[in-house]
Parts: sequence; C-alpha cells; structure tokens
Amino acid sequence: MTTEPRPHPHGPDELCEAGSTLYARALREGRVQHQDADDAPCLIDFGLLHPDIDDMAWLRPTAPAVALPQLLRGIEDHIARHREREEKLTAMFEPLMALDARQTSGTEAPEITVLDGFERINTAITQAMTDARHEVLTVQPGGARSPEILADALPREQEFLSRGCRMRTLYQHTTRHSLPALAHYEQLDGDVEVRTLNEVTERMVVLDHAVAFIPASKDRTVALEVRQPAIVDYLFTTFERLWHLATPMFPQAAQLPAENGVTTRQRAIAELLIEGLTDTEIAARLGMNVRTAREHIAKLAAILGSNSRAQLGYLIGQSGVLDQNH
Repeated sequence: MTTEPRPHPHGPDELCEAGSTLYARALREGRVQHQDADDAPCLIDFGLLHPDIDDMAWLRPTAPAVALPQLLRGIEDHIARHREREEKLTAMFEPLMALDARQTSGTEAPEITVLDGFERINTAITQAMTDARHEVLTVQPGGARSPEILADALPREQEFLSRGCRMRTLYQHTTRHSLPALAHYEQLDGDVEVRTLNEVTERMVVLDHAVAFIPASKDRTVALEVRQPAIVDYLFTTFERLWHLATPMFPQAAQLPAENGVTTRQRAIAELLIEGLTDTEIAARLGMNVRTAREHIAKLAAILGSNSRAQLGYLIGQSGVLDQNH
C-alpha cells in the first residue's frame, strides 16, 4: 500500500526536515536521484535542486552561496514586511554553506545552469536582459514568431533598447514576408537590426558576450544558461559568422539575389533536393510550410524544364544552379 506524498505548504525560509536532510546529502554527494525528491518537492520548487543535464534521472544541488541571493531577490520586493524571514533564511544557509566546498568561489553564478520549464527560462532571460548593458544577439529559427509572442516581447525589448543597448536578430528568410514581424520592429525605438538566412542554428540568445541561453530539449521546455567563457565565445563567434552571411531585412531590407530566374530560396531547396530530403523535411529545414515548399519546387521544375522529381535532381546537377551559391 502506497501513501500520497505529504504537502509542503511552506516557504524557502522554513525548509521541512525531509528537504533539509536531502539538500545536505546532495551537497555532500554531489547529486541525488530524482525519485529521492518525491518527499521533498520544495527543493525543486525553490531551485535548490535542478536536473542533471547529463542524466535526467539525477538532481544536482545549487550551491548555497548561489541559491541564497537568488531566493533573497524575491524577498527584497517586500523587505519592509519580510525582514524577519530574510534573517531566518540567512541563518538557515550558514550551516549548509559549510557542507559545500564550492562556497570558496563566493557568489559567482554556476557556469552552466539547467532551466526546466518555460516560466523559469523566460524569467532567467528577462533577468539577464535587465542586467545587460551592451547587446543581445538572438537566433530565431522556424520562421516568424506569432503576433502574441511578439506583443509579449515588445515591452522587454523596448526597455532594453531605451538603456542604449543594441539588438541584433537572425531569422530564416520566410520571416521577410511576415507583416507582424515588420510591424513589431518598426514599433521599437533604438539600435535594432534584423537579417535572414535560408537556414540558421537552433534558438540562441547571447547577451554582452557574457551569458548565453540555448535549448536542452527538442520541445525547448528545458534550456541551458551558459556562463562558461569559452562556450559563450564559441556561440558569439557562430552568430557573427552567420550574421555576415545573412541578408539585411530591417531597418533597410536588401533584395534576395536571383540569377537566371532562380531565387536564393529555390537554390536552397535545390541543394536539399540533391541531398534526398522529402518535401516535409525541406520545409522544416527552411522554416516554411509544406505547401510553400512544394510551390517553390514546382517553380524550380518549370524553370529547368523538368517533368519528374527524378529528372529534376538530374537537371539541377547539370544546370550549375548550385554553383551560384559559391
């Protein structure tokens, strides 16, 4: 016979006995199994334990010297009413810090942090943008963002630009035909540039060449906050190289070049056709729907005089269409 886990209706300044014991063990051993937290879900809720990116069956502890100021940040909004809770929280963490050898590094943030759930991811990105002082670089794959997402991002982006910061965003070429995207950037007042490519990397955000956010799961419900200098520098360099290959879209749009009647988009499709990709796979790679991909394939077939898909692949190779990419 099994029993339901006991509820934990308490704040981070009143850790239950099960939570305190498990957190202390996690600090001593470096990690604990995910199932061990079933009786102390408060540790995950308060960010004291987070998934191990190398093995999701395990949880790793957040360093007390890092966790403490993060928890205090929420209390500071109500500091007048919650001064006693702040003192209790500080007192509670003092013995826990003695268990963690990493406290010697001070209150520095961990180099890689696992963020589980859209709310934690968005909160972390918003806080990083608040702390940033220079520039945000963003890669947005999969075509244009929805009007709802754009509207939600507008206040955060305008506040960032109002502090004199710069914003550069890289989309796929399909965004060039998105009126909501163009209207969104026209509303922003500040140093904003947008460029597009046929194919881009997965979603990526880099701020001040100091912190980056990248997805850690296919559905993007888990992300990594990266502060390791070598990795951030690698991501920054990757963005810069893609940026120099991309075509300006905003504030001044440049026309995508076309040679011999074949557009840049159609050349990209031709290259993927040669690789043997299906219509669905081509659409996913280029951030468009299948119907649009098929329309471009039909136009390419008409230009090259092809009557079948097999013949189209042969004619692409013979026409020199792909040589125009180099």
